[in-house]
Amino acid sequence: MSAFWETDEHRAFREQVRRFTAEQIVPQIDAWEADGELPLSLHEQAADVGLLGVGFPEAYGGLETPDSFYPLIVIDELCRAGSGGLIASLLSLGIGLPPIVALGSDALKRRVLPDVLAGRKVSALAITEPSGGSDVANLKTHARRDGDHYVLNGSKTFITSGMRAHWMTVAARTGDAGMQGISLFAVPGDVPGLGRTSLDKMGWRCSDTATLYFEDCRVPADCLIGQENAGFLGIMRNFNGERLALAAQAVGLAQCAYDEALDWARQRETFGRPLSQRQVIRHKLVDMLTAIASQRAHLNELAWRCEQGEAPIAELCMLKNGATAMLEQVAGEAVQILGGAGYLRGCRSERIFRETKVLSIGGGASEVMKDLAARQLGL
Repeated sequence: MSAFWETDEHRAFREQVRRFTAEQIVPQIDAWEADGELPLSLHEQAADVGLLGVGFPEAYGGLETPDSFYPLIVIDELCRAGSGGLIASLLSLGIGLPPIVALGSDALKRRVLPDVLAGRKVSALAITEPSGGSDVANLKTHARRDGDHYVLNGSKTFITSGMRAHWMTVAARTGDAGMQGISLFAVPGDVPGLGRTSLDKMGWRCSDTATLYFEDCRVPADCLIGQENAGFLGIMRNFNGERLALAAQAVGLAQCAYDEALDWARQRETFGRPLSQRQVIRHKLVDMLTAIASQRAHLNELAWRCEQGEAPIAELCMLKNGATAMLEQVAGEAVQILGGAGYLRGCRSERIFRETKVLSIGGGASEVMKDLAARQLGL
């Protein structure tokens, strides 16, 4: 079902992404899950068909679009492969590059963006630390100015694309305690003193995830993104888009699980009748589709409001919580309908079921989202 904002141009682009997903991703996704990472060639292929550059400035190799709905179409169609790790890793530039686009100098943009948008290099965002995730204002990684360099010391963890990233947008403390003392840096992946350790995860298997260690890393001063001690704004501006994207991923993956369960219910026979003819299964499917439709409507509404220039922070927090909780419900029911088949690797619903919790944790845990929404609403 098309969203109320979809035009013929949106639908044509959707078909392009759908075809790319079916031809280039679905046949390989299980192998990439086993490998624990995506090949760099996939980034290049995605760039060639216009997926990576969507929404980024044309001057640096991006693909400027009439509105901001195109990235949501990319996420929705990539979800047909049934892998959240695919989306997290392939589109990690979606959280790594925006602070550079918004705050970076032209020289820094020209140094970083073209190769990443062409798929030749990978971008990551490095904010979360071992001591805390959502409490960004109290991060401990620090950077001190030393001539024409900054010297970074500290660590980051749960960094998506952290093992493969050629550029990392890193938050570090350059000033006093609190949000006013944080700066952002574009850190090259080959900087001396940078160490990386791979993290083994329950889900998002094809998305490489790392802990990063900075030990006297000398980063050129011109890699500072924006002004010193003004990085917190760039981080906060990133969050709204990230939470909208996570909600879109939850909705898309829920639809994928539903479609697989529906197809199975129509084919699988028990006691001489297809599962889909049994009332208990039919009611499950209706409940699943009702939940998906509700969150998709909320997603479309907030995407439209953001496109109009609003920043509905409280509503985006509630959307993320509602969509991720819905995904847990739908994925669980899909596995139940699939029965033993849904417990086997290679089944999309099995993979989605394992991945549900990361969406309710990443981008701000559901408990943090509720507290932030309450504050925004003046409760």
